Amino acid sequence: MDKIGPIARNVEDCAIVFNAIYGPDGKDQSVIDAPFRYSPEVNWDSLKIGYTKSLFDAEYSNHKNDSLTLAKMRSLGVEIVPIELPDFPVEHLSFILNAEAAAAFDELTRSGRDDLMVRQVKNAWPNVCRASRLIPAVEYIQANRARTQLIQKMAEVMQDVDVYLAPTYGGDNLLLTNLTGHPCVVLPNGFEEDGTPMSISFMGQLFDEGMLLTVAKQYQDATDFHEKHPPEFVE
Repeated sequence: MDKIGPIARNVEDCAIVFNAIYGPDGKDQSVIDAPFRYSPEVNWDSLKIGYTKSLFDAEYSNHKNDSLTLAKMRSLGVEIVPIELPDFPVEHLSFILNAEAAAAFDELTRSGRDDLMVRQVKNAWPNVCRASRLIPAVEYIQANRARTQLIQKMAEVMQDVDVYLAPTYGGDNLLLTNLTGHPCVVLPNGFEEDGTPMSISFMGQLFDEGMLLTVAKQYQDATDFHEKHPPEFVE
């Protein structure tokens, strides 16, 4: 349920790294052989960019910066349209992640070496992996059937936009797109009063990381948040 990707200083660096890591490696048979097409140029007339209206309308800590991001995108000549994510109880599907994690670390759990991990509180990963071995198979299968329905509902939403913007921690967007697999680019878009960097999320079509990175680059080129650094850091 996670989306693997690079952390870099700017969008184009992410594109360079992604170009090196995408696609099949001959070992993981679940990887889909989809193309990656990235170009730094974009034709706004051919694109429609969405934003999750109800999430942007809510009161939250980064509301001001996120609103300025929408204004900046409009100033670039982008058509911004409101969208809403599917009304779906995605939080009830989150145990799929626990089952995947438990399967990945099954040997660690069964060997008892998970006792060596420092955090052993109720919701720490060692206990999550132990408890996940008791998830009923029927419930796991039913959850993945619901996940398929969610993917289909999200496909209907994405028919109307090429990319959409969402507050980084807004609503269920993060969990929902982990379940559906839609790619994401998280960009800095301002700072709190104490200097803590804040961010906004750009979400793209399935297997269209190229266009997502292109749109994100246009926003980043129009701002300078990614060029900021603490005064103690030396260039």
